[in-house]
Formats: sequence, structure tokens, C-alpha cells
Amino acid sequence: MSRIRARGEKIRKYIIEKVEQFPKDIAKRTAEKFEITRQAVNKHLRSLVDEGCLTETGETRNRVYKLRALSEWARTYDRGGLEEHVVWQNDVLPQLGPMPDNVRRIWNYGFTEMFNNALDHSQATVIRVAIARTAATTEMVIGDNGVGIFRKIQHALSLADERHAILELSKGKLTTDPAHHTGEGIFFSSRMFDQFDILSGGVFYSHEFGEDLDWVLERDRANEGTWVLMKLNNHTATTTQKIFDQYADTDHGFTTTVVPVKLARYGNDQLISRSQAKRLLARVELFKVVLFDFKDVEEIGQAFADEIFRVFANQHPEITVAPIHANSAVKRMIERVKSNVVQGAASSNVVLDAEASAKG
Repeated sequence: MSRIRARGEKIRKYIIEKVEQFPKDIAKRTAEKFEITRQAVNKHLRSLVDEGCLTETGETRNRVYKLRALSEWARTYDRGGLEEHVVWQNDVLPQLGPMPDNVRRIWNYGFTEMFNNALDHSQATVIRVAIARTAATTEMVIGDNGVGIFRKIQHALSLADERHAILELSKGKLTTDPAHHTGEGIFFSSRMFDQFDILSGGVFYSHEFGEDLDWVLERDRANEGTWVLMKLNNHTATTTQKIFDQYADTDHGFTTTVVPVKLARYGNDQLISRSQAKRLLARVELFKVVLFDFKDVEEIGQAFADEIFRVFANQHPEITVAPIHANSAVKRMIERVKSNVVQGAASSNVVLDAEASAKG
């Protein structure tokens, strides 16, 4: 009996986890996954509907299932006198419901970091927090009516474009107030959650868990302030420590960064110039290991590659600089400029040997 019950729980867990992805054919997929009849799956679906975990619309084989919101909550705060740990303990934590310790720690980190950003950096007058929880996931939105995070970074660092601010955020260790902040909150939060989005001005930034790249979209109409969305599976196996360890050395410092190369490209620009490379290289000297992610980059120019993999690498031998996810064309260009380093060193040795012989 216990074995049958355990299998039933596994089937129900699968339905809850996959129904958002396959709302129209979740019954078919579940039947195939567990090699059971559609009638057996329908019993589980009916049970989840009766328990309030799912909603259903349509008739028979045209039924569409969705996760029902178990709870929804929102509150708007006047910015003055707020402390993020007090709001977390008194208001937010009770709304999240029962959860494993690792999930609670992720939400604690993400909420306090994003709420504190709104308090300290946004110049907002109000901050709004909204939470929606289903049987599978929890979503949280934190919004403010301030100056906008991308615009503020652009002005603070004298960047040419708001989109450049996202490139800097993707590297990590970015703050407009270094005396009081390390600049790690957004970077690590974006890696902990299944989905992490920022909408500010006319720019939309998105990162999904397990993806190497950050995504940038542009909107025709700019919004006021900054809106951050965080989404997490209620039973994720991810931990804050796992994420920290991915980018830390044995001394637990934040020493490794992954730079999404495609973010240096605006519109249909080709990555060919030294100025574009220097845009990517800004602040990377703060790290010991810099991985340049060439996913979705079809080709690069000689000057672009030379600036990163020869000029910068020579100037900073203490920093490991390496490409990842590069196609064959990109790899060839990188190897070409790196071979110039070797050839240059060999030529220098020949000159030194000749000078030594002449003196002898």
C-alpha cells in the first residue's frame, strides 16, 4: 500500500511541475511518462482540482488545466523609515507558507537584497511588494517609482547607453555606492531564482536558472521606476551556498565572472572594434577568472579579439581569461591573435640572442 501511495504522489508531483508547460496535454504526457491509462491520470487530475491545486476549463479531451493561486498578497510601502529585515520578518515570510530551509534562505536573500536596493538607490517615494503562490512555484514582484536602475547606473558610470548598464550588472560587483554595498546582490539573486527579471525604463533584463546568458529586450514605451520579478520552484534543490561556490575560490571570495559577449552588441552591430572589446573589459580586473561567453555570437573581428585575448591578457597575467561556448569561427580568430603573442615572444628571444652574440 505504501508503494502505491508513493507512486501516486510522484504522479501528482509531476503533474504540478509540468502543467504550466503543457496545460492542454498534461494528461497525455503523464500517461506516457508513467505508462498508465488516461483514466488513471484523470483521477489524479480530478483530485488536484478538488483540492484546489488546479483549475480546469473546457470539455473532455479539450480540457485545459492550470495551477490555481493558493494565495495572493500585495502591499505598498512609503519608503521612509523602512528596514528590509523587518518587512521580511513581519510581512513577507508569513505569506510564503511552509517551505524547505534552502528555499527560505533563497527568498530571504533575494527579497532583502532587492528591497534594500529600492530603499538605498532608487530615490523612490513608494515601494510595492506582491506575492503569488501556487502548489508548484512562488512569484514575487518588487517595484518602485524611482529613477530606474539602468538609468542610474548609466549616469553613475558615464555609460553611453542604458543597455550597457545590463552588461555591467551581468558581470557582478557593480554598485553606485561602493562605501556601503559590494555590488553582489543582483548578480547572485539572478543566479539563484528559476526566473529573474528587471524592467526599468525601456529595457527588460531576464535570466533563467541554468542558462549561461542574460537576455535584453527593448520596449517602445518606457515605464517609471524599477520592477523586479523573482520566481522559484517551491521544492527546488538549489541552495544559496551552491550558487556562491560556483563563483568563489577556496577563500570564498567572489572571484569568477561570466561575461555575456552578445550584450556588447547593439542592434545588428558586428563585434569588430577595440572600443566594443573595452566595453566588455570594463571592471573585469576585479576578478581572478573571467569567462567570455560567446553563445549566439557568430563571428568577431581581429581587433576585438586582439584587445581581449592579447592586449588585456598581457597587461593582466594574474587574471585567467578564457572563451566559452565559442563556435569554430570565433575560436579561430581567438587562436590567431593568441598565436601572435607566442610569435612575438619568439621574435624577442631571437633579438636578445643576437644582441648577446654581438656583445660576445
